[in-house]
Amino acid sequence: MAEKEKEKAAPARRTDDDVVGKVYDGPLMRRLFGYLSPYKLATITSALAIFLKSISDVFGPYLVKTAVDTYFAPSANHKPSWLAQHLSPDPTHGVTQIGLLYLGALALSFGLEFVQTYLMQWTGQKIMFDLRSQIFRHIQRMHVAFFDRNPVGRLVTRVTSDVDALNEMFTSGVLAIFEDVFALTFIIVIMLSMSWPLALLTLSVIPAILYATKRFRDHVRDSYRRQRAATAKINAFTQEYVSGMSVVQLFNREPRAFKDFSAVNHENKLAWTDAIFAYALYYPVVELLSSIAIALVIWYGGIAVLHASSLTWLTHHRYANPSGGTGLSILGNTVTVGILIAFIQYAQRFFRPIQDLSDKFNILQSAMAASERIFKLLDTVPEIPPAALPIPGDKSGRIEFRNVWFTYQQLTEEQLESITMLPQEHLDKLVGIEWILRGVSFTVEPDTTAAIVGHTGAGKTTITALMMRFYDVQHGAVFVDGVDVRNQDLKALRQRFGVVLQDPFLFSGTIAKNIRLGSSWITDDEVANAAEEVNVADFIKTLPAGFDEPVLERGSTLSTGQKQLISFARALAHRPGILILDEATSSVDTDTEFRVRLALERMITGRTSVLIAHRLSTIQRADVILVMHKGHLREFGTHQELLAIRGLYYKLYQLQYKDQELGEPLSA
Repeated sequence: MAEKEKEKAAPARRTDDDVVGKVYDGPLMRRLFGYLSPYKLATITSALAIFLKSISDVFGPYLVKTAVDTYFAPSANHKPSWLAQHLSPDPTHGVTQIGLLYLGALALSFGLEFVQTYLMQWTGQKIMFDLRSQIFRHIQRMHVAFFDRNPVGRLVTRVTSDVDALNEMFTSGVLAIFEDVFALTFIIVIMLSMSWPLALLTLSVIPAILYATKRFRDHVRDSYRRQRAATAKINAFTQEYVSGMSVVQLFNREPRAFKDFSAVNHENKLAWTDAIFAYALYYPVVELLSSIAIALVIWYGGIAVLHASSLTWLTHHRYANPSGGTGLSILGNTVTVGILIAFIQYAQRFFRPIQDLSDKFNILQSAMAASERIFKLLDTVPEIPPAALPIPGDKSGRIEFRNVWFTYQQLTEEQLESITMLPQEHLDKLVGIEWILRGVSFTVEPDTTAAIVGHTGAGKTTITALMMRFYDVQHGAVFVDGVDVRNQDLKALRQRFGVVLQDPFLFSGTIAKNIRLGSSWITDDEVANAAEEVNVADFIKTLPAGFDEPVLERGSTLSTGQKQLISFARALAHRPGILILDEATSSVDTDTEFRVRLALERMITGRTSVLIAHRLSTIQRADVILVMHKGHLREFGTHQELLAIRGLYYKLYQLQYKDQELGEPLSA
């Protein structure tokens, strides 16, 4: 609103976009899992598919080991596995059976992955829909002061990118982590059951991998924080400069704007470059360590197989294999060619989930930060609480202010307590409070027209905002229709008002939808009649689609006067009991203003009207004029009465329209 006086400086604080978050936060995770409750069946089915897929994925190397030890390089002293006992003794048929089992395992893995991916993507989309709906509903319930303190870009980020981060966690994060953990567990169990010395040899590089992973995560975490901060700056910068592009071009600020954007963009590029460097270094390190582990397995296992050496945890020595087989007995087990091949394959598969887990941790950390920001928004309580037991007004249109003191500042508990306890004459002396209204009292009788005048920042628009309870007063009371606005139902209260602002706002859609504005009870005939009343119907009929003509964002294809006329039609179509015109004709041309004069006369007839105007000639016929100055109601009366006392209004009139004749038709 044009007349607001906000706090001059906000305390420095870290923005929500700088929050990185923990890798795992128990309370946040439990709250997030609450959104899975409506989709338990899909989640359980997906988790079961992941578990079975992990088993299917590790079954392949075991089949290769069975084929080698049973048919290609059989060992006389090697006890056949349970699978080999059920295979055909004929090598050709046996290998065919193993090949079919391998193919079946791949097909099963494919089917399970399809089920898991589809169900979790479907569930993720459902959760995003629910969460975005909840956020938008909550934003709609928030008080106007909340939007004064929270930029639009930040709120849009909550609904878009932060929810996307949670979707990525549900679809590619948590369950994928379980899949990697299951795969690692099954591989370790199988390797230990085959030969625990070779298994421990394979796992010997894990400490080095864990150290590299920690360094990688720390580096990427810092890069991620910088990426989010830089992205937020880019979004804010782009939104601001695109919205003000006409000013940029008017003052030839394109080079400077591009230079400023390049600096922010460079910061974003550096953050991404550091992350890319970390990824480019981390993955080769893990590949190198995994290759070392595989090389150790091939070396020690190969020596054991070729030379029939006994391998212990600390040393090994040769001995004669009494059975003359190709295997090696180690603590009761036999290392065979098949086991060695299976170990190599398992080792290759073992290190892939470790690499994936690093990415999954980043996804999880991003989701924790996003959920912290989202739940902080959802937990914000509106400062305008609904009335516990709403009292309906008498719909008379009577407006009364009783000793109203108001400030836009967020006051502390001590300040609020002082306001309650101190007498009125001492409120202006409270330190640290910049009052916008100071002890304002007046009454606007039903079916009359009141005009509010005064210098910019005097509190004119604030008075109308308090009538609709966009803010609550700190002291005093505001009555509409004979009832304190704090005791009325907010929806019913605001339905009583029709507002036309200095800067008209149109939504994307059609002209008819902008006039109706979602009120289904307004018929097409009433929309057309409202347009006729404000003399905009002729213009609308010249458009190709008439009332169904598309309106772009903020009505960019319409002139200011055309948008203002549509705003008048919108207010008239809703048949308000109280009409507020806030500098409603200050931005239109003389011809357009002349076209709405008669419409304004009809609009204010039979209802209470409040006009805010700088041009005193437009409000001379108002029933009562309120003269505001520095938050005080300095004068109150008709045009002639105020001129007679030769006060502030008289001075304003002398400066503006002292030579203009009285009795000009009323408009705002």
